[in-house]
Amino acid sequence: MVKIDLVYEGDLHCRLTHGPSKAEIATDAPVDNQGKGEAFSPTDLLAAALGSCMLTVMGITARAHKINMDGTKAHVEKEMVTTPVRRVGKITVDLQMPAGITAPQRETLERVAHTCPVHRSLSPDVEVVLSINYPD
Repeated sequence: MVKIDLVYEGDLHCRLTHGPSKAEIATDAPVDNQGKGEAFSPTDLLAAALGSCMLTVMGITARAHKINMDGTKAHVEKEMVTTPVRRVGKITVDLQMPAGITAPQRETLERVAHTCPVHRSLSPDVEVVLSINYPD
């Protein structure tokens, strides 16, 4: 179990503190929902968590199989919907992998990306689009 402490600081800003490390994150409501967009919104963190989780489980698998995926980059886009309620409707994750990963290794890494805990925790109503790109 991990404990996280949150404080509402006013004006739609929150400060989150990770119990074990004491690392802090600030959040703000997005501009399209009465905020100033001065920090990650809670739904931005959800989308970022998906990308980070995919990279992490792929990294665990890469380590176990001696695959070097250092330098892998992810670009995440979050799209909101308003019908029937305001929620995250789609998260697109685009991974740019480094050179030197073989076809069998690619298959292994791609499989685990889809099984990360954040992805498995999302509602089936959230469309997740994953593209993994390798250099030629």
